[in-house]
Amino acid sequence: MNTRSIKFRLTAWYAGLLFVAALAFGSYTYERLSHYLSNDLIQSLASRASRIGTSLVADIQTTGEQYVINEIKARYAPELNGRFIRVLRPNSSILYVSGIPNDNSFDPKDVPIIPGATAEQTTREEVTASGVKLMVVSDPCFVGHQRYIIETGGSEAGMHAVLIGFTRTLFFGLPLFAGIAIFGGYLLVKWALSPVQKIMGAAQEITLHHLDKRLPVVETGDEIERLSNTLNRMVSRLEKSFRHNSRFTADASHELRTPLTIMRGELETLLMDRSLPQDVSEMLGSLFEETERLSRIVEGLLALSRLDAGETRMNRDRFDLAALAATTAEQMCLLAEEKNIALACETHEPVEVEGDQSKLKQVVVNLLDNAIKYTPEGGKIRLTVDERHGMARLSIADTGPGIPPAALPHVFERFFRADEVRSREVEGIGLGLSIVQSICTAHGGSINAENLPEGGCRFTVDIPLSDKHSKMTHA
Repeated sequence: MNTRSIKFRLTAWYAGLLFVAALAFGSYTYERLSHYLSNDLIQSLASRASRIGTSLVADIQTTGEQYVINEIKARYAPELNGRFIRVLRPNSSILYVSGIPNDNSFDPKDVPIIPGATAEQTTREEVTASGVKLMVVSDPCFVGHQRYIIETGGSEAGMHAVLIGFTRTLFFGLPLFAGIAIFGGYLLVKWALSPVQKIMGAAQEITLHHLDKRLPVVETGDEIERLSNTLNRMVSRLEKSFRHNSRFTADASHELRTPLTIMRGELETLLMDRSLPQDVSEMLGSLFEETERLSRIVEGLLALSRLDAGETRMNRDRFDLAALAATTAEQMCLLAEEKNIALACETHEPVEVEGDQSKLKQVVVNLLDNAIKYTPEGGKIRLTVDERHGMARLSIADTGPGIPPAALPHVFERFFRADEVRSREVEGIGLGLSIVQSICTAHGGSINAENLPEGGCRFTVDIPLSDKHSKMTHA
């Protein structure tokens, strides 16, 4: 999964926003429900204490204490209802206290008596010896100048049970809801980006050899449609510019071949004259070498321009790339042996491709020649050919100095040579890798360069397998 894609980021943003919203909603609802249940319990206890005070304790001097005790038991049955009731005389002695509830959840005797004058109703939370939390409401009742205290209490276990049930509902319900919403959001994002997927698919088909292709224009009337039209106009300008540049390069290279051939012939004739002074001969030799180098540059440019323009005749034959690589490596062993370089070729299975055998052999030759040039004496070069993900993969790794990281993205550019490896001792015109890349592109393949952790670099070429080989592989 590409975590940097727009689809992932939009879905992740949507999921994160939904999660935060759900978490905030759940927390707010939990807090409001807890507050409501707590207030409801307090109001219920306060109402009960007030009724006991006004209907029973207020007439205690007339009815007597025993009557109050009996009426509390009869009317409110605190043990049966799991409630706590206690009535304190003006001297803080206990007039009445309820018994242990039927569920044995707490013992009323564990609830401490709070001394001191109470002129108004108060609420407090008590924790019994058994760990049960009780909400206790103390309500004063004045009989004449005497103050009685009616205390009513109830366990918070019921409230906590409701909150736990609500929390479980949130814990299981919200993820399910969020998952459904996220999946729906993913489908929505996918549907919204489907025009972009079509544009991407068409853009991948626009290559150096297919600049006549255009992107599909999705008539959405928004930025996507304008983007498609803008990119198509840009591709048209690029096609015109490239055709003009390619034609100029091809024409210039073709026109330079004749004068360079004449110059080389004249220099060869002069070099055969033994009567020339030594310094003149050396100067002519240097000119001849530069003329040869210039001729190779012209030939390389002409080959590149023809490859880019699709004018080079490409044969389409089915052959074994592994066998071709092994034969080419055997032919170049002499160059490697001159520098005491071990050239190992690992091609175990036939790997059939369709293409121009001579052009792909040039790819192997150029890459091996490049590896031999930059690998020091006593080094190693390893060539492998195998099948990877429906592609024929040719890999050439060496133990040379590697490619400077800053130069790595530019190694396939024309005339590019990294300063660290550029040297008169290493011949080259900076077009070999460009030609290799153009040949690979013309075959529908690609080439990649990378530095190895243990040192050296590796060039990897991927070429589509032949249809017959691909069918045999998947059979």
